[in-house]
Amino acid sequence: MAFRHGKNTKVLMNAYDVSGYLNESSVSESLETGETTVYGKSAKTYIPGLRDATASLSGLFDGDANASDELFAAAIAAAADDTFTIAPEGLAVGRRLISLASIQTSYEVSSPVADVVSLSVETQADDRIDRGVSMCDLAAATSTGNGTSVDNSASSANGGAGTLHVTANTRNGATTFKVQHSADNSTWADLATFSSVGSTTTTSERVQVTGTVNRYLRETHTLAGSTGSITFHINFARR
Repeated sequence: MAFRHGKNTKVLMNAYDVSGYLNESSVSESLETGETTVYGKSAKTYIPGLRDATASLSGLFDGDANASDELFAAAIAAAADDTFTIAPEGLAVGRRLISLASIQTSYEVSSPVADVVSLSVETQADDRIDRGVSMCDLAAATSTGNGTSVDNSASSANGGAGTLHVTANTRNGATTFKVQHSADNSTWADLATFSSVGSTTTTSERVQVTGTVNRYLRETHTLAGSTGSITFHINFARR
């Protein structure tokens, strides 16, 4: 067994690392069932229906620019999908995590007289959540390169979803990010390609693919320009 301590959890929302404002996160997944009980049965029977999921976050209020209050208040005002990665094990290569596109449904600020000002956030998954692995930690790159490969022990056949978060960018040229796969950890082919990230742009994106995903995965980043760095994280979830 390999238990983990919650202190290492990382939460990325869109183009921001919001981990430093949070002290609790949870994801809940459910499956609807349709009753199929007919005459003569002695117990109820069901068939599986639609999957559903929600995520909850709580932490501390910070009113500075680009801090927790501004980010979460803007998210609920936008009434649009946010790109989330919730990583209970942290973001080291190969660590398991949860990725989802979700709509923020509530944002609450609590200000008790005898304690710190806190916040809580509720989100509704838009489509399914995905449980995948980290392709790289959240770190700055200054040159083109490939990430460490992740071994799944076998290929899979149902496609998957890749997620990109770019949280800082001073690069003076565009950057291309991809997830590649390989059957032998030697010959690589593109699996998922994210939209080109322009100079000094921060962003996030979730890309879905279909079909076979080979045994090995890695991220690759190609940097144009000559100065500056780009800070990013990529993960991929098989289905």
